[in-house]
Amino acid sequence: MSGRVRNLRSAATALAAVLALLLVPLTGSAGAVDGPVVTLSATQAGAGGSVTVRGSGWRSHTLLMVLVCGRATPARGVIGGTNSCANGDGRAVTTDARGGFSRNLPVAEPPVPCPCVVHVATVTGAEAEADAVLQVAGHPVAPLPAAPSDGRLSVLSDVRLTGAGGLLTWFGAPPSRTLVLTVGNTGTGAIKDPVFQVGSAHGVFAPQWDDQQWHGTLAPGGKAEVRLPVELSAGAHGDYTVSLKYDGRVLAEQPWGVGRPWGVTLFWILLGLVVPAALFRIGMAVVDRVRPRRPGAARLTRTLRLPRLPRAAGRGTETSPTNPTLPWFAPDSVPGDPAGRLSAPHSDSPTSPTTPTTKGPT
Repeated sequence: MSGRVRNLRSAATALAAVLALLLVPLTGSAGAVDGPVVTLSATQAGAGGSVTVRGSGWRSHTLLMVLVCGRATPARGVIGGTNSCANGDGRAVTTDARGGFSRNLPVAEPPVPCPCVVHVATVTGAEAEADAVLQVAGHPVAPLPAAPSDGRLSVLSDVRLTGAGGLLTWFGAPPSRTLVLTVGNTGTGAIKDPVFQVGSAHGVFAPQWDDQQWHGTLAPGGKAEVRLPVELSAGAHGDYTVSLKYDGRVLAEQPWGVGRPWGVTLFWILLGLVVPAALFRIGMAVVDRVRPRRPGAARLTRTLRLPRLPRAAGRGTETSPTNPTLPWFAPDSVPGDPAGRLSAPHSDSPTSPTTPTTKGPT
């Protein structure tokens, strides 16, 4: 009886061992696909070469940006943000239905020293990122800055944007504001000169981060007001979201509605009215100068011809007066002319007596 019991115990122990061996691979494979993963076809390449970047565990049909970044490790991420990456040589890729992708990436030297990584991050939707180590041959290498202390920053007040736009902003100048908030150190170590990342996102696009250092020291339990400048690109308008990130954590987000620069619209409207009018005037002046002149287009000048008076006796030969020609009289109807006389008719006979007659007595 005891031998049978021992056999049953041995069989149960063996069965448990077999089940444990079968369950370990399943557990390891489940943990392997937890979160996005990035792998490279080669871990070292020179500038001008290329590597194939493959990913898995991402959201399906998601737009990703693939970059070569310096001053970064998979454990600490990209310390300087996208300012430490070769943005001009980055590539975009969209994941398939299973959340995977494969993309050929040219190797370029980042603007900061290595250690370097291939950094993959989402462009739209919820934030997700992953890094893979890449050694860029010939690029300088420098040690990473000291790891942050045991301090931990937390936001203690409401976040607000202060400032207002001016006349230049109305005409398309970059809108700017100041992000103001109060932070406190809830950790056990002091925080000296923390470097924040301020990002602005328009619509569904991911924020574009900009590193900004706040100068000061926060002791454990201390708090301070932080003021960080925020500036958008020229002509920006619409709904924006300003985000603040520190040590890989998003501390605060603040919406920002930017008005349309109507001065630019007014400028183009005026330009559309003034330029055609000026071109029309110039064209009419050119046409007026180059068109041929008609013979009758010259101005006619009329002159008044005065009658010639007779000369005095003894000074020359007498001349008979000529009939004046005026523009408003016909040649045969000049006053004083025999054909156009206006006075009462009288006898022209030179022998007519002019002496009066006397009546005799009757």
